[in-house]
Amino acid sequence: MLFMTYLSIFIHAITLLICPATLAKNHTDHLALLAIKSTITLDPQNVLGSWNASLHYCQWQGVTCGRRHPRVTELDLGSRGIVGSLPPHIGNLSFLRVIWLENNTFKGVIPPQLGGVPSFLANLTSLRVISAHYNRLSGEIPLALGNQISGDLPKDIGLKLPNLENFEIEGNKFTGTIPFSFSNCSNLVELSLSENGFTGKININFSKMSSISILVLDGNNLGSSQPDEMHFIDSMINCSKLEVLIVGANKLRGILPSSVGNLSSQITTLSFEQNSIYGTLPSGIGNLLKLERLYIGFNEITGRIPSELGYLGNLKHLYVDHNSLNGTFPDFVGNLSQLEELMLSDNRLEGQIPPNLGNCTRLVSLNLSGNNLTHQIPIELFQLSSMTTVLDLSSNNLVGPLPQDIGKLKSLSTLDLSQNHLVGAIPNTIGRCSSLEYLDMKANSFEGPIPLTMNALRGIRKVDLSKNNLSGQIPRFLEQLNLSSLNLSFNNLEGEVPMRGIFKNTSAFSIIGNNRLCGGLPVLGLPKCVMSSRSKKDSHISHVILVVIPICSLLIIAMVLTLLFCWRRRKTQTLSTGDSFIQPFSMVSYGSILKATNGFSEQNLIGSGTFSKVYKGILEADGAMVAIKILKLENQGALKSFMAECEALKNIRHRNLVKIITSCSSIDFQGNDFKALIYEFMSNGNLEKWLHPSSNQETEIQGNAPHRLSLSKRLSIATDVAHAIHYLHQECEVPILHCDLKPSNILLDNDMVAHIGDFGLAKFLPLKPHQSSSIGIRGTTGYAAPEYGVGNEMTKEGDIYSFGILLLEMITGRRPTDPIFQEGLNLHGYVQMVLPDRLMEIIEPMLVSTYMEVANGYSRDEGRKLKRLEEGMIALTRIGLACSMESPRERMNTTNMLRELHRINKILQKI
Repeated sequence: MLFMTYLSIFIHAITLLICPATLAKNHTDHLALLAIKSTITLDPQNVLGSWNASLHYCQWQGVTCGRRHPRVTELDLGSRGIVGSLPPHIGNLSFLRVIWLENNTFKGVIPPQLGGVPSFLANLTSLRVISAHYNRLSGEIPLALGNQISGDLPKDIGLKLPNLENFEIEGNKFTGTIPFSFSNCSNLVELSLSENGFTGKININFSKMSSISILVLDGNNLGSSQPDEMHFIDSMINCSKLEVLIVGANKLRGILPSSVGNLSSQITTLSFEQNSIYGTLPSGIGNLLKLERLYIGFNEITGRIPSELGYLGNLKHLYVDHNSLNGTFPDFVGNLSQLEELMLSDNRLEGQIPPNLGNCTRLVSLNLSGNNLTHQIPIELFQLSSMTTVLDLSSNNLVGPLPQDIGKLKSLSTLDLSQNHLVGAIPNTIGRCSSLEYLDMKANSFEGPIPLTMNALRGIRKVDLSKNNLSGQIPRFLEQLNLSSLNLSFNNLEGEVPMRGIFKNTSAFSIIGNNRLCGGLPVLGLPKCVMSSRSKKDSHISHVILVVIPICSLLIIAMVLTLLFCWRRRKTQTLSTGDSFIQPFSMVSYGSILKATNGFSEQNLIGSGTFSKVYKGILEADGAMVAIKILKLENQGALKSFMAECEALKNIRHRNLVKIITSCSSIDFQGNDFKALIYEFMSNGNLEKWLHPSSNQETEIQGNAPHRLSLSKRLSIATDVAHAIHYLHQECEVPILHCDLKPSNILLDNDMVAHIGDFGLAKFLPLKPHQSSSIGIRGTTGYAAPEYGVGNEMTKEGDIYSFGILLLEMITGRRPTDPIFQEGLNLHGYVQMVLPDRLMEIIEPMLVSTYMEVANGYSRDEGRKLKRLEEGMIALTRIGLACSMESPRERMNTTNMLRELHRINKILQKI
């Protein structure tokens, strides 16, 4: 049966130990390679073009031979876009030690369904490593690979291949039981079978597998409904190198044995979540001092949370949610100073939330919902500035008023306090939670009006204040917020229902149970609002006042605007240092990103920097092409860059800023931290590619003549960038410095509209003391303002300088780091020397050709056009010079930048 499958990493590395005798003149390898070539139907990179009689086969592209004998030892056809099939002749390459075939498209006859493993692998008798993760393989392993094999994996695979070190087939469709014979693989380091369809018990005896470091079996159907399915852990106490044990999302049943506390002292990740584990949590888990991640949620565990977990000083992620744990809230949690995520929801915990939870200063997400917690919410909880993702205390028995300190959670995205017994007014300080997107306070006893300060929650999407005792009118500012859902039902609200914004969509809001409301859309069926006689009299008096004293009104408005201006200049806002995840979009999994990027294929790589790599890929959710930024967390400063970018992007929306779609903060299949940001894909790449194309890019751009960077196009891009800078500096509630403006960070969409990206070095104004005194990275050489080089504070003028250099580079085609700039000469001085009379001598050749086209058609009308063209070029150059002055005080501001750019645009439109 024919099938098509992307062989993402079909065979990652095959190492052979066999060494048969070599003939003096052996044609076997030559014929085998020709057989492989004959089955290839598409070779877009012409890899096989050299596979002909003019060269010895050891010199063919992708072929490596041994030093002593002309026999093929390595075959590398990976990531070549090849289409074809794999013939059985590949098994005749008996000296083959390594074969790379990842990221191609192969077809062949492999019954009975899509996928499978070819039988010629049986000839590779000393196989050590098989990696075929994230394909669409299914069906049985061939009988030839084992002895009388039945099922999807041969029962004696471990006997046939005793030297296996890595076996990775996650993300396929394999079924059947996991062979006991893996117990014979004493050299096994990693066994990854996750996200398949394996069933039955985990019968492997790990007692001889002292080298195993990673065991990943999650996402299968493992389990047999017997009560002893967790006893495989007993055999793992000799696995002294074990670091990652993941068996979540299966159907395993049984008690978690006490031997879990005797596992390797090196273990960092334990995951048993989404099974049917019952009994109590073994106190011995507290012995695993290097443990960073403990996932036991969605099971049937009872009893108390053992206090010994308080010894786990390195613990970052604790998930024991959706069990039946009881007793008082564990106060040892306050000792876990590294904790970032704490999930205890949907248990039977009682008592008070301990104030020492405020010691967890790195806490990003906290979910205690669905318990029987009582007393007031401790103030210390609202002083955790690290809290950026979720604070969920819903469905408990918490009492008392909500503290004013709620306003200190400035970076929090989701706040859920619903279904408690909270009383009093909603604090006005809630308006300081400027990052809030989801607010749920339903089913409490809050009273008083809806705070007008909520007008400051510009990123809010969903609000539920239903089933309280709120009074007063529905605030008009709710019309202005970008809400997708609003529930004000069952309160004591009165007055007119607004008709704009969310109130235009009756399916998006609810106001039932407020009997004194009137007006609104006719479909609501509310009575018309009637103005009383007193109201009419008051209205008449108001009109008289407005007529008699208009001057006083204008003076009052002027005073208010002046005070507001002063207040905005003096306002400071403390920003969180914790991870800021992008909401309200659903976060994607590591597996989804792995698939979208074809296993992080080099073909999908579109950019790389100090802190990250950027891949293009298609997410399964909507099928749209996206850009996926993978953080290099092993590099110092990468996490800080990720935090800065999340913080900067989560509250800003502008047509000339790169749009973030969602994010991923997870672990990879080796248990390592993994963070990624997913952006809207910019089909025309970055400005660097258009200003300084490589030879391949030059061909691409030449073939895309309508999009070559004419003067008008460069002006349009410069204007887009200026609009974005103006927004960041002048229109954001908290001004933002980009700190790294350069061509590679200016991305161009399908219509060549410019978008600023990469906010990894962004800073907020006013700067914190540690930021203003830092001597860390302050931009890119040539684009960073000269005052940064002597340790001066970062300012808006630093971004202006970078924009000026960028503009001069667009005009001259020369980078600020061009080799000609030596002995004190820089790009600014280079341009200044020739302005205005000799400007045409240094401008970019593409602009020269535009100028000459107009000049060659000279006439009286053409002469006027030529003059306007020169005028436009000179004016644009003057902006670049004015923005890149050495003294920050002398640089142009964004308002003047935009005014001048629009003036130049009008000049060029007349050509």
